[in-house]
Amino acid sequence: MRLLSKCFIFCVVIIGTLSSCIEDQDFGQYDEIEVTPTIEASMLYVEAPETMINQAPANVVFSQNFNFDAFSYDAFSERVLEGAVTYIIENTTSKQLDITIEFLDEQGNVLGPVDTFTIQPTPTAEQQIIVAYGDSGRSIEIIKNTSSIRVTTTNRGDNVSVSTEDDPKIIIKSSAKFRVRIK
Repeated sequence: MRLLSKCFIFCVVIIGTLSSCIEDQDFGQYDEIEVTPTIEASMLYVEAPETMINQAPANVVFSQNFNFDAFSYDAFSERVLEGAVTYIIENTTSKQLDITIEFLDEQGNVLGPVDTFTIQPTPTAEQQIIVAYGDSGRSIEIIKNTSSIRVTTTNRGDNVSVSTEDDPKIIIKSSAKFRVRIK
């Protein structure tokens, strides 16, 4: 009898413990979740030595279109909310340079405003320029429709001087950081 009562008490405790931990499942929580990570990636890296700048005809050092379909993929373009493009420009040449950056659609049309930066000759510090897109800046549609990026560098100085820096050149780097809605 004693064994039967111990067994009965044990069963009641187990059933009580199991039933107290059961809760109705709410599968509607998925609809309330918002996932918006920030994605960051490099975009461009362009470099030109001062000898190339001195030899440029009509002072246009280079004008190059870079294919950049990363923004136009549906997984990104349909979900991007806002972000920024950061340009870092370093000039160790003896030339004042104008850097022009244009975002182009698939047909080669310029999207939105053109960015033009005047860069002074050495000695100048590395310049960082941030351009915002979305609610706090330019239209996010520019980013969504970008298929390529055109970079043009124009020499506003002479074609004979040479910087005293080791390996003088112009370096243009850019990266993008955007918030994307996953769900």
